This record gives sequence, C-alpha cells and structure tokens, in this order.
Amino acid sequence: MEKREEVKEVVEEEEQVVNPWEVSAKDGGKIDYNKLIDKFGCQRLDDSLIQRVQRLTNRPAHVFLCRGVFFAHRDFNDILDAYEKRQKFYLYTGRGPSSEALHLGHLIPFMFTKYLQDAFKVPLVIQLTDDEKCMWKNLSVEESQRLARENAKDIIACGFDVSKTFIFSDFDYFGGAFYKNMVKVAKCVTYNKVVGIFGFTGEDHIGKVSFPPVQAVPSFPSSFPHMFSGNDNILCLIPCAIDQDPYFRMTRDVAPRIGYHKPALIESSFFPALQGENGKMSARDPNSAIYVTDSAKEIKNKINRYAFSGGQDSIELHRQYGANLEVDIPFKYLGFFLDDDAELQRIREEYGSGRMLTGEVKKRLTEVLTDLVERHRRARSLVTDEG
Repeated sequence: MEKREEVKEVVEEEEQVVNPWEVSAKDGGKIDYNKLIDKFGCQRLDDSLIQRVQRLTNRPAHVFLCRGVFFAHRDFNDILDAYEKRQKFYLYTGRGPSSEALHLGHLIPFMFTKYLQDAFKVPLVIQLTDDEKCMWKNLSVEESQRLARENAKDIIACGFDVSKTFIFSDFDYFGGAFYKNMVKVAKCVTYNKVVGIFGFTGEDHIGKVSFPPVQAVPSFPSSFPHMFSGNDNILCLIPCAIDQDPYFRMTRDVAPRIGYHKPALIESSFFPALQGENGKMSARDPNSAIYVTDSAKEIKNKINRYAFSGGQDSIELHRQYGANLEVDIPFKYLGFFLDDDAELQRIREEYGSGRMLTGEVKKRLTEVLTDLVERHRRARSLVTDEG
C-alpha cells in the first residue's frame, strides 16, 4: 500500500519564515538550513550521492553540488536508481517573471538544470508562472506576459538542448491534459490543508488559493502529451530553491492518490544579497544584486560599493586577524561562480589569514562576474522573439 507523503504545515516560526513568497530570519539573522531540513522533512544531500552522480554520468559533479549550494533532496536516489537501470526521467523547473531581467540568484537553478540535462541527456520542461506573478505582484496580465517573454530569452541564453526542452507560460499553455491534471490535484487538497501548507488567510483572493495545482502538475508527464505520449510512468526531477518545497510537498502527497509517481526534488540554498546574508535581493533595490543586464562598470561599482566585506577595519587589523569568511559576500559569491577549486582554496587561505586584502578579492570577483555576464549577454543577443 502506498505510503502517504507527510505534508507538514508551514508554521511561521519566530526564528525564520521560508515559503514561496517570503524568506526571512529573526532579527535579520541567517537562515538555518539544518532546521529547514528538519521542518520540511527532506534529506541532506551527502557525499555518497554526489559520488554516485559522478560515477553514473562519467563527468565531474557541478560545483553547486560539490560546494553544497544544492544541499537537500527528496528521493534523488530513486532518480539515480532509475537512470542506472536505463530508465529515463525528465527535469522540471520554472521561473516566476517579476522583473525585466534576471539577477545572478535567478540564474543558479538554470545553470544547474543545464548541467543536469547535459549530464543525464534528458528532456526538460520550464514553466513560466506569469499567472502567479499577476496575482501576487499585482501586475496586469499583459505586463506579466511581457516579463515572461523577456525572462524566456534569458533562460534560452543558458544554452539548453533545444531538441529536448519545452518552455511554456501558464497563460499560453493552460488547458487540455494540463488542466485535467490540475482538477485531479485540486479535488485532493482541502481548503484547510492548503491554508496549513501555504498560510493563506481570509484576506487572500481566491486566485492564490487555486494556484498551487498549477505549479504541481508539470511534475506529471501526462501534462505534456506532445512530449511524453504513452510514457506516463517517466519520473520527474525538480531542481529548485528550497522555498518552493511547500508546493511539492503538496504534490507528493497527492500524486499516488491520482495514479502518478511522486516527483523527486534537489534543492538549493538562497543566494545572498550584496549587502549580506541578512539583506534581501529586491527588484526595488537594483544595488542589492548583480543583473545580467549590468555593464562591466556597473558590476565593478556594485561590488566595490555594496558587497559586504568580512575584512577588518584597517590593514593592520586585517593582517593580524584576517577576514571573517562566514560573512564576506565577495568570497561567498566566488564560492558560487569561481570554477577553479584550487584558486578558491588559495583565496580562502590567503584572505582568511589576512595576507590577501578585501580589494584584491573584490577585483577577482569583478573579473569572474563580468566574464559570466558578458558571455550571457552575447548568448542572449542571438535569441530572437521567434526563439
């Protein structure tokens, strides 16, 4: 008999709030990911799984895996079991288009998803939840659709395999088999349950309450008959940030009740704002993040002026005590985007001991991010409105 997935209610604890619409820690502190794993009921991604990925794909694991950026999972081992038996799976990820351009934090799940697609050679569906942003951000339907089209160009520029990738917006794709699955999910989730999972209140409009099935059903292959016709048993793996977990706890609870496999998840930590891990990247504050549209001059200026440093107040003190790498944003950003493990380790040792100064670390980060953004900009310039 199928074991029911435990759906834990999202209780907004005093220490931290993590849900699809809000991420905050008490008194501006750091998110405690160990507590999140316990609260959500997912598993920590350990070295044995990473080594297994390397063995099965015959290629090095992505730095986001090796450095703990993607740190938690649900049933990722089942995906690897299936792959080892030569059974295919597919990937599902998404983007809620609320800004004109993506910032570096937005790029992370797409960079990692591209690695997964290349490593496992599997199909991918990318959902643009323009309807969600219309309801939560008070955007017009037309503006939400426009932002979705612009964001789609940035996503295409990440270099996915066009023969295996389907990008769709909810406003355009809704209907048919997709809608049938939405109705099946909706019938299985009571109002009390959805309030418990997502924290909706009597002041929220009914569009919000009805949205979760929309994000759930891309994890069922039958929602895409043009891709998976006759193969409704194919497994699904969802790379996403851990704040999206509530949607898929609900999905995993419902899936076996309507005859589908539970989707597996591989989940990332949050990308910090330039001002520090207690800061929040916001479209209203362009200086809180590096955007893929920023010029080299803007990138340099933002890093030099706004990137929170763990260095000491004077060169003398810095040489004596070294940098606090736990709070230093330039070093944390290099942990995401500097591929060279040996160089990163050298910076860790030199900067942490005080032999390397904050200015030197910021200069190296500026070089790394300018190169990344320039490569993205060139790729995006080749994307037309037709695709």
